[in-house]
Amino acid sequence: MTRNRSPGTKLFFAALIGAILLVPLAMVYALIYDRQQQSETAQDSITSGWGGEQIVAGPVLVIPYDQTSQRTETVDGKTTTRTVTEERELFVSPSKQSIKTAIEPSVKSYSIYRSVIYQADAEGTASYTIPDDLARSGVTREQLKLDRAELRFGVSDPRGLTDGTEVIADGEKLVLHPGNGPASTRGSGFSTAVDWNAQSPLQVSWKYGLRGSRSLALVPRGGETEWTVTSPWQHPSFIGNFRPDESDISAEGFTANYEGITNLALGEALVNFEDATPPYIASPSDAGSPNYMAVETAIEGGGNQAKAAAVRLIEPVDLYSQVDRSVKYGFLFIGFTFIAFFMFDVVAGARVAAAEYLLTGVGLVLFFVMLLAFAEVVGFAWAYVVASLAIISLLTAYSAAVLGGWRRAWMIGGMLTGLYATLYVLLSLEAWSLMIGSLLLFAALAAVMYATRNIQWSNVGHSDESEAAIT
Repeated sequence: MTRNRSPGTKLFFAALIGAILLVPLAMVYALIYDRQQQSETAQDSITSGWGGEQIVAGPVLVIPYDQTSQRTETVDGKTTTRTVTEERELFVSPSKQSIKTAIEPSVKSYSIYRSVIYQADAEGTASYTIPDDLARSGVTREQLKLDRAELRFGVSDPRGLTDGTEVIADGEKLVLHPGNGPASTRGSGFSTAVDWNAQSPLQVSWKYGLRGSRSLALVPRGGETEWTVTSPWQHPSFIGNFRPDESDISAEGFTANYEGITNLALGEALVNFEDATPPYIASPSDAGSPNYMAVETAIEGGGNQAKAAAVRLIEPVDLYSQVDRSVKYGFLFIGFTFIAFFMFDVVAGARVAAAEYLLTGVGLVLFFVMLLAFAEVVGFAWAYVVASLAIISLLTAYSAAVLGGWRRAWMIGGMLTGLYATLYVLLSLEAWSLMIGSLLLFAALAAVMYATRNIQWSNVGHSDESEAAIT
C-alpha cells in the first residue's frame, strides 16, 4: 500500500509513471506529423490544376554544332581508325540579364486547410554574345549551326503559364513551342527558334504570366543576373542559394532586389557543353519560427547542378511547427506536476497513489492533443488558451480530491497556469528558450533539494519534519 512505502520507493514509482507517459507523448508527436502530412496533401489538392511551387529558368541560347573525332576500332584482329562526326549542343548563357517579377498572392481554402496561391507577371531582357576565345573550348565559330539556334525557357510546372507569353529577339516577335525547356526544369517550359548571325549581340526581351503556389524560384544564368521581386504579401521567406542584396518588408508587402549574381558566384562559364541539372532548394528549417517554415523543396540532380534564388510566401504562423515544439516541452509539465504531487505526498502527507499520478499525467498529455485539434480550426493562439484552460480546470478540480483540500489544489492550479504561460513565452522567444528552460529546471531542482533535505529516503513512513505539512 502507498501508506507503507518509503519516500525513495514513492519517488521511483513517480519517475516510472513519468517515463511510461513518454510513450503517449511520442504518439502525440507522431499524430502531429501525420496531420501535417495530411495538411500538405490537402494543400496539393487545393492547388491542383492551378500550378505548384514554381522554378523558372532561362533563357538559355542553345546552338547545335558538329564535333569531329577519331575513333579506333578493332574488328577481326584488324585495327582501323575512322573519322566520326557527331552533332552536339552548345549552351550559351546571357552576358547580362535583368528580370522583374510581380507576384499577386491570394489564399485558397478547402475545409480547415488553406494554401497560398499566386499569379506572377514576369518580364526580362538578356544579351548574348559568342566569346572571342570560343576556340579554346575546342569549338570554332565555323562549326556552329546558327540557323538552328533556339532559346529555351524553363518553367517547372507549365500548367501555370497563362496568356500573353511573348519573346522578342532583335525586334522580331518569335513563334513559341511547348516543351524543350532547360535541363534545370527537367525539360519543362517552352522554346523558340531564333535567327542570329553572331556578328553582333543578340538582344532578347520576354514576358509571361505564371500561376503557382507557395514559392517561386529563379535559376540565374550568365555573366550577371539582376532580379527584382515585388508583392503585397507581408510574410516572405528568402531561401535557396542566394539572398537578396536589398529587401524591404512592410505592411504593404515586400520588395526584394538580387543585384549582380555573377557567373563566378554560380560557378558556371558563359559557354557550356552540357546544361545544368535541377537545383536543390532548402529553407532554413526553424520549426515554430514566425519568419520561416520547415520547408524543403528538393529536385534531385547530379553533375553540374544549378543554383537558385527563391521566395516563399509563408503563413505568419505555422501551427504544426508550433505544436511540435510545444510537445517537446511536455516532459516539463509532467515533471513539474509530479514533483508537486510528490512533495505534497512525502512532506505534507497527502498520500498520492500511483493511479492518481497516471491519470494526472494522461490529462497533461491530452492538452497537446486538444491544442492540435483546436489549432487547425481556430489558430494556435486561441487553441492554446482553450486547451490550457480546460486542462488547468480539470486537474485543479482533481487535485482537490487527490490532495485532500482546495487550498492545495489551488496551488497546483497556480503552478500549471505559470507553466502554460511560461511555455507560451518559450515558444515565442525561441532564441532564449533553452536558457529559460534550463533556469526553470535549475530552480525546480533546487526547490526539491531544499524541501526534501531532511527526508530519510529509505525509511517507511514520514519523518518528523513531514508533520509540518504544506497547507
